[in-house]
Amino acid sequence: MGATALAAAFLASRQNSPRAWLAVWLAEVFVAVAIAASAAATKARRANSSLFRGPGRKFTLSFAPPIIVGGLLTLALFQFGAVSVLPGVWLLLYGTAIVTGGAFSVRAVPIMGLCLMALGAAALFAPAAWGNVFMAAGFGIVQIGFGVWIALRYGG
Repeated sequence: MGATALAAAFLASRQNSPRAWLAVWLAEVFVAVAIAASAAATKARRANSSLFRGPGRKFTLSFAPPIIVGGLLTLALFQFGAVSVLPGVWLLLYGTAIVTGGAFSVRAVPIMGLCLMALGAAALFAPAAWGNVFMAAGFGIVQIGFGVWIALRYGG
């Protein structure tokens, strides 16, 4: 997911309109969800577990509310022309989703969420032109770094 986010940040930075910029990032959301769902299903299958029972269910129920709020805020903020705040809002809410969902996971997961939230807070007050840099840092570099850490330390 981190690698596709880096590609999306590059593509988004080349767009000439807020609508095209948003389209790139929304396409990335669908790619990321497909990657995450496939990885989660594989991990659950290897552990002889279900995604919708036990820890998987707890994660989903904790992760979903901030993501749903993010979707609703995206529609409203875009409608009101406040596209420049979307990187901060997205990073804050995704970070929140990771912190709450990660409460049922290894300690590195909520720490990753806090890092994403810190980037989101900074993005809210940084120049709008830096939005794609914050998105690449959070959705790309932070996810890759923590993914490697979790894979090496906890076996994935």
